[in-house]
Amino acid sequence: MPATLDGQLVVAISSRALFDFEEENRVFETGDDRAYMKLQLDRLDQPAKPGVAFSLVQKLLAFNDTQAQRVEVVILSRNDPVSGMRVFRSAQHYGLPIQRGSFTRGQPPWRYLRPLRANLFLSTHLADVRAALDAAVPAAQVYPLSVHASDAHPHEVRIAFDGDAVLFSDEAEQVFQAQGLSAFQAHEASKAALPLAGGPFKPLLEALHRLQAEGTSQMRIRTALVTARSAPAHERAIRTLMNWNIEVDEAMFLGGLPKGEFLREFEPDFFFDDQTGHIEHAALHVPSGHVASGISNH
Repeated sequence: MPATLDGQLVVAISSRALFDFEEENRVFETGDDRAYMKLQLDRLDQPAKPGVAFSLVQKLLAFNDTQAQRVEVVILSRNDPVSGMRVFRSAQHYGLPIQRGSFTRGQPPWRYLRPLRANLFLSTHLADVRAALDAAVPAAQVYPLSVHASDAHPHEVRIAFDGDAVLFSDEAEQVFQAQGLSAFQAHEASKAALPLAGGPFKPLLEALHRLQAEGTSQMRIRTALVTARSAPAHERAIRTLMNWNIEVDEAMFLGGLPKGEFLREFEPDFFFDDQTGHIEHAALHVPSGHVASGISNH
């Protein structure tokens, strides 16, 4: 019977998002890929340190057990195949059961997301993230200097999402940017009972909801909506999630307050937002990724 990933939550991730290759990347960016390959080969027996998305991947893989394979993590990397050996060895060192990967030696790897039917793509390369989002794959640019996740919740995958242009469409954000806060609040209050269209990360939230429902006794998922919205615009966001039959565990309506310190208290394994200003502040406190979608990223 042929191998299949059907029914699994599939996460595609670049090697630099999973592991700390910042020192090696400085050599890569000089354009001398031979020197980069040699450096990686020289360090083949030296496991790379965990990267920003390591905790998220490690915990998601913990949903697999002898009863079911629920999560698949695949490396999609601009690294060359030689450097890929170090990526797989590093994964093996940390006990991450990652078996699949594509290494493209500088070429865009995002096109392999389609045959993988990936539910999420994490990369440090913005162009690849934009291409993935254009292909309707939830994707985020990992900020490699983000603070790493807390180890305080070993049996919970904690994920925080912005609302508009991430979980929801950017309909309301367009009103806000064109007409200001008062018009935004009036628009959302008048449409409180009308669900927002789904944003680029709605499919991931749905997949996480299914994974939580299948679940294991060892791991659970805790989600948070962290948004600049405030009352009365909060109601449409909540009713939209209710319409989707999806529950989040926490919702923070911050009315424009900086999100970073609130996220620090939630302690997510990852946070997704469409605005670079929010991500830059959040990255001082938690692992963060930029969702390059919606009007803020045109």
